[in-house]
Amino acid sequence: MDASLALQYAIIAIAVVVSAWVVLKKQFPGPVRKARIALALPLLREGRAAWQQRLGRWIAPAGGSSANDAACGGCNGCGPDKKG
Repeated sequence: MDASLALQYAIIAIAVVVSAWVVLKKQFPGPVRKARIALALPLLREGRAAWQQRLGRWIAPAGGSSANDAACGGCNGCGPDKKG
């Protein structure tokens, strides 16, 4: 296989993975959050290497600021103080 053809396939594969991730986050925010927690928790345990704990913190979802954020996916774009 030619090097340029391999590069094209790699770029397309990356684009497909990123696109799938965006769709999953938009369409299924709850299951994606649970999966990220399930992946991050084992990495954050005591006794893990520092790089594993950093990876776990990177994978872990950010904490929500209120119950309303978690109810609709956390976009915080709707509410009485928002126009639109």
